[in-house]
Amino acid sequence: MVSARLPRFKRVAEIAPIQLTGRDREIIRQVHRHRFLRSSHIVALIGGSSQQVLRRLQRLFHHGYLERPRSQIDYFHRGGSQRMVYGVGVHGTRLLQQEENLSGRRDAGSADNRTIGRLFLEHALLTSDVMVALELACRRNGRVRLLYSEEIPLPESTRRQHEPFHWSLTLGNRAKVGLIPDRVFGLEYLDQPAGRNRAFYFLEADRGTMPVSRQTLAKSSFARKLLAYEATWQQNVHRNRFGFHRFRVLTVTTSAERAKNLAAAASRLERGHGLFLFTDAEAIRAHPDVLRLPWDTAGGQQRESLTDGLSPARRLPFG
Repeated sequence: MVSARLPRFKRVAEIAPIQLTGRDREIIRQVHRHRFLRSSHIVALIGGSSQQVLRRLQRLFHHGYLERPRSQIDYFHRGGSQRMVYGVGVHGTRLLQQEENLSGRRDAGSADNRTIGRLFLEHALLTSDVMVALELACRRNGRVRLLYSEEIPLPESTRRQHEPFHWSLTLGNRAKVGLIPDRVFGLEYLDQPAGRNRAFYFLEADRGTMPVSRQTLAKSSFARKLLAYEATWQQNVHRNRFGFHRFRVLTVTTSAERAKNLAAAASRLERGHGLFLFTDAEAIRAHPDVLRLPWDTAGGQQRESLTDGLSPARRLPFG
């Protein structure tokens, strides 16, 4: 049995060999998919005894299959109960390369998972909070399946690109901007006819560090990001590049007040108001079913859930 006194962030050489199980492999796959997960995320996704999962996480860390980012170390200095955060380690990446023909998209990042900065980690964990909540809600629902980005069918020309979900476009004033969503995913309605049963989303995890607006589009702001998504729709990038009939942009931010401010910024767009939905991190964590969580629409005058607002049978008011 692994000693409970093993150091949290330093591997030890004197540890019993590990025989990887199917559950171990699933843990490594889930952590790789999300980039960073809290131990509570992993327990919820894997199921079974939480103590057994936590013991396996400890073993997988000390054998180099998982990493524990050191930027979380100050959380533990404060005392109290903390959830350890994990990324994939070098041995975990090698395992996935050997067994699953792992895409090169995140291979290089595994070497940096231990030393990743705190702000980046917090941003990544907010993204994971949303995606794990969606995965668990879809499992409970049974009639909706979550499609991760690697499962979305793309046109051949897009699929061949190294970063298919990174794109650039020109706004009306000829300013060129790039878009990199924090996540791209789909919801597949299993009780709807094939071909009309998928809705696609771009997820933005907003930590409140970016100004809502600036006087110039030369500098980053959330308003510039909104304009870029509006232009993506107006210029049919979603159809030509991704093959999406339509899409929506979900923004999860740090507080209900910030969500209202971002929704107000979206209401000032000339068109495309129906593209955007907003909520805050606490609402995601507190609601028992994120599929039915009411999100703010542009302007904050109405609220809409994912299942209500993006049912394939409903036509979205994008104007």
